[in-house]
Amino acid sequence: MLRLLLAISRNTFIESIRQPIFFILILAGIVAQIFNLMLSAYSLGFTEDTEVSADDKLLLDMGLATVMVVGMLLAAFVATAVVSREIENKTALTVVSKPVGRPIFVIGKFLGVLGAIMVAVTILVISLLFVIRHEVMSTARDRVDLVVVLFGGLAVVLPIVIGIWCNYFFGWVFSSTATFIMLPASIIGYVITLFIDKEWAFQPISADFKPQIMLASLCGVLSLMVLTALAVAVSTRLGQVMTIVICCGAFVLGLLSNHLLGRHAFSNTIVSTIASVEEPFPGFDFSATTSEYTITLSGPPRRIMEAGQSVYYGSNPSGLGIAVPEHLPFEGDLMRDGDVRRPEHPSLAIKSIDNLDVTLINAGGLRLDRMPREGDYVFLTPTDIDWPVRIAWGVFPNFQYFWLVDAVTQGHPIPLRYVGMVAGYSLLHMTGLVALGVALFQKRDVG
Repeated sequence: MLRLLLAISRNTFIESIRQPIFFILILAGIVAQIFNLMLSAYSLGFTEDTEVSADDKLLLDMGLATVMVVGMLLAAFVATAVVSREIENKTALTVVSKPVGRPIFVIGKFLGVLGAIMVAVTILVISLLFVIRHEVMSTARDRVDLVVVLFGGLAVVLPIVIGIWCNYFFGWVFSSTATFIMLPASIIGYVITLFIDKEWAFQPISADFKPQIMLASLCGVLSLMVLTALAVAVSTRLGQVMTIVICCGAFVLGLLSNHLLGRHAFSNTIVSTIASVEEPFPGFDFSATTSEYTITLSGPPRRIMEAGQSVYYGSNPSGLGIAVPEHLPFEGDLMRDGDVRRPEHPSLAIKSIDNLDVTLINAGGLRLDRMPREGDYVFLTPTDIDWPVRIAWGVFPNFQYFWLVDAVTQGHPIPLRYVGMVAGYSLLHMTGLVALGVALFQKRDVG
């Protein structure tokens, strides 16, 4: 089974790279990155510095969007060429009529297409890194980075020349030859530029290496892996046009998932935010019975807050992942020790309010996920969950999780833990989509 899977994957990979549209879209993506470099000069340099600053922030936004759009189109074109076209031409019948299971056929096709897409996206990401290194020329005094022009140009022109030469004299397929040469050439060319500054002097590799941009690009690549799985699954039943339409629609709707679904999945009303907290002593356990904690609100509450009311807090304004479990309101006298120690129902209640200072008391030892923190949102009611919407929000790929350009441009570090969670999220969606493709292909007539 493994041998058959590898054989199908290898043949699909080679077939994908040999398609003329494959190399054409790669070149179109590279040309688009060059145009992005010339079209990003708008901010005149008046922004704070992060890994990118001024007009380079817009350049990063446009550049990564270009990579994702071209990658999506590649996935749709390649998937339909190696799956739906084989079904329409009856060549898939030759494979499945042999001792090759239909699940192996679909999984092998997916792995082959995924490998080809990863080759193309790697080249496109490196072209983005080249233009980021060059930087936008916002003023007349800015000079062309000849190091990027030389090594970036060689990484593109040299594979094309060699591909033409080998096609003419040896009959090699131009698109696959040029692609196989361009991948290592672009990597080597970019690494060389990291060691040479604009003045042609040697520099440490850390001078122009952008780890946060690399992590943001990695998450973008993960989103394209999900789109590749979707394209393969759809192409088992539909043709090229509908596959492209569905992939484009899924990409757009995935970017709008939080607006269309996420904001309706959880609902709660924010009362205020926590400006500061006053911990009685280090290691204080707020889950203990009768423990008190004083928080300072950032402004006047939007709703009336009174002693005895229940309080909830969390880091998400929608009330998602709230740190206080749902509980019944406190019944009794907060000034009586017996009522607070042995209430009918444990609860987190307001003991007193002094202007913006709110003292909270844990009556009965309600188990809290954590203590309140600065920046938390304050609520007076538990969060309502619309389960059908929440399930739809979780099942449909949310591409906002993969789009981390804002974190880079605003100077927020991207934790490796988050990248790992995004990788797990993409793996789950790829597994589900490939399984859907297998299910759709099981009853497909290929004869």
